[in-house]
Amino acid sequence: MKFLLRQTWAVFRKDVLLDLRSGGRLTAVAFFAGMTLLLFSFAAPPDGVSLGLNAAGYLWLALLLASVLALGESFRIEVEDEALEGLRLLPVDPMALYYGKALATTALLLGLCVFVLPGSLILYGVAVQGAWLKMLATLVLGCAGLAAPGTLYSAMTSRARGQDVLLPLLLFPLVIPVLVSSVKATSLLLHGDLNPGGSTTSSYLALLLCFDVVYWSVCGLLFGKVIDE
Repeated sequence: MKFLLRQTWAVFRKDVLLDLRSGGRLTAVAFFAGMTLLLFSFAAPPDGVSLGLNAAGYLWLALLLASVLALGESFRIEVEDEALEGLRLLPVDPMALYYGKALATTALLLGLCVFVLPGSLILYGVAVQGAWLKMLATLVLGCAGLAAPGTLYSAMTSRARGQDVLLPLLLFPLVIPVLVSSVKATSLLLHGDLNPGGSTTSSYLALLLCFDVVYWSVCGLLFGKVIDE
């Protein structure tokens, strides 16, 4: 168990350091997410009301689209430099490789939230009405729910032609429950939960947690078969 945790930490640290040293992937993903939010504002009616009501949906759609860009780049680097084969020859446990890369993608998406969330609040004219702790929990669980299956499918399509098309086609249907739960919870936190104690928001957070547990467990078990094919 300790050996698996050390390998997971090593893979996570490698990916995070690569992102921090180059800065290219984070900058590109942040710029893409910002432009997506801006385009959504142009697509909505100019009355301002529709923007506020749909702010949660626009926020998570921007994060979803940006996650596809980040996931594609994550494994493209490994395949081009043949680093994936090198990691397998060390040998690195497939589960450690999966969880290290999935955690690094989750961290990247959470770092993106630092820019996207304030931008959404300003651009769409909304404010957080619920507890900030619940907003943080929503962002963490939502980003983790996008990163878990995304990492598996990114590895699956990394050697395929047309990866940029295959990845979203495979990923989007699977993350619909995570996307819906994240949008509902965020919308309640932006516009206020009418139920006492914010029970509806808590229910969506519990649902998100259940999806995350399933995704992270199943995808971790399947990852070894995916990269060995």
